[in-house]
Amino acid sequence: MMNNRKEIEISNDEQIRNFVKTNPNYYINEFNKIGNSSRYVFSFNFNTFLLGSLWYSFRNIWNWALAFLIIETFAVVQIVRGFFGNISADAYVKIDKIKSTIEFRQKQLEAAIEKNSDKVEMFERTIKSLEDSIAGYVMEAQRIEALGFWIAIGGILLFLGIRVAQAIFANSILEKRYSEWLSDKTIDPGMHIKNYTLSISFAFVIILFSTIHYSFPNYMEIMKDFPTHPDIRLKSIAGVEGAFDYAVIKGEKLFDAITYGIRSVLDSLELLFVKTPWIVIISSIVLLTGLSAGARAAIYSGAFLAYMGFLGFWIKAMTTLALLGTAALLSIIIGIPLGIYCSTRPRFYSFIRPIMDFMQTMPAFVFMIPVIAFFGTGKVAAVIITMIFGGTPVVRLTVLGLKGVPQNIREAAIAYGASKWYLLTKVDIPLATPTILAGVNQTVMLSLAMVVVASLIGAKGLGQDVLEALQYANVGQGILAGIAILFVALLLDRIVQGKKRV
Repeated sequence: MMNNRKEIEISNDEQIRNFVKTNPNYYINEFNKIGNSSRYVFSFNFNTFLLGSLWYSFRNIWNWALAFLIIETFAVVQIVRGFFGNISADAYVKIDKIKSTIEFRQKQLEAAIEKNSDKVEMFERTIKSLEDSIAGYVMEAQRIEALGFWIAIGGILLFLGIRVAQAIFANSILEKRYSEWLSDKTIDPGMHIKNYTLSISFAFVIILFSTIHYSFPNYMEIMKDFPTHPDIRLKSIAGVEGAFDYAVIKGEKLFDAITYGIRSVLDSLELLFVKTPWIVIISSIVLLTGLSAGARAAIYSGAFLAYMGFLGFWIKAMTTLALLGTAALLSIIIGIPLGIYCSTRPRFYSFIRPIMDFMQTMPAFVFMIPVIAFFGTGKVAAVIITMIFGGTPVVRLTVLGLKGVPQNIREAAIAYGASKWYLLTKVDIPLATPTILAGVNQTVMLSLAMVVVASLIGAKGLGQDVLEALQYANVGQGILAGIAILFVALLLDRIVQGKKRV
């Protein structure tokens, strides 16, 4: 038993040696103290006190290294500013500007005196006011300069304090990283030439340029603004516009075909919702909601529709439903098959995932620009913008649902001779249906979030009332229209979820 324990201790010590690489005996002792106690164990690493944040970056603990480097840089800046820096530079710059203004006013005063103008007193008062301002800035500069010593002392105290804190935390942090390394040997413990080079170079750049910029504001003009040239921006704008012009000309038939397809679906839904008698629409939606979500949800849906009708939002609400229905329907028709395809082809999914990230993170007003360039303004462009913003969740959640199907169930179906089509339609999709429906729900909700934005390019509907309320500060109209949009969202949510509520 004793021999086994010694072998384990020797093995553990060897692991620590392989991890820390330098001064192993010290770290073996400290790691054992920390690991064998359930309470906090005080430990002070003198090397960390000397090296500071470099010690952490040498050992590839960059999250702590960056945090400590920022504080150290601030402390160094305060020390240099206090002892050597031109901390009153801003005040003297203002003084120089005021002096040049006084010279200009003096010339105006002399000209007014020669012409015996009635503005002489005004110029004299102005010059007196400017001279008083100079006196105030001079006093401010002297006060700031007098504080220089104490600024430096504060920087020294902060620097020593953060070094002590780093030295106290160092061994505990390194021991925790060692524990992670034991279970995952892909973690790089650092202490390589690349760590030394990168750490010293990075710290040197951060500390040097920060100190120069804040301590000697006018020493390096290049630090004030990023070095660029207006021609770069102008040429980039011209290049983007040229590319879009070329795409519009060459892709005219394609864009016309897309417009025709979307317009056909949109016109059909508008005819269904807007032209059909209101009592038919209400009865159908209430019945559909009742079958999908239960009697209580049906009562709520009837109340929501009555609210829209009595407040005069009926036609606009139906127009909004038609637009959202078109965008959501097309997103679902495209998204679910695309998600099924991506679930079996990881490479293709890894290719389109950044595209979907771009679609979701890019602000709507940005991708509105190319859509308008290709399709103009109006309802078709609004549908496309809504699809871009809201179409990705159904793809992602379809992939997630299909990948989450238990493998043992699929293997059992295959063992019984299931074909690929049978496996997809009778096993994978039924088991993934709840996740897919969640994706459909998210697509519908995100599409609804674009109602007001889409109204900016002529989508009309309830979003137009909200937009007008914003333009003319009509609080009542905006609130009532917003509530109507909320009710449309709740209706769609209850219908799409398809869960019985008693």
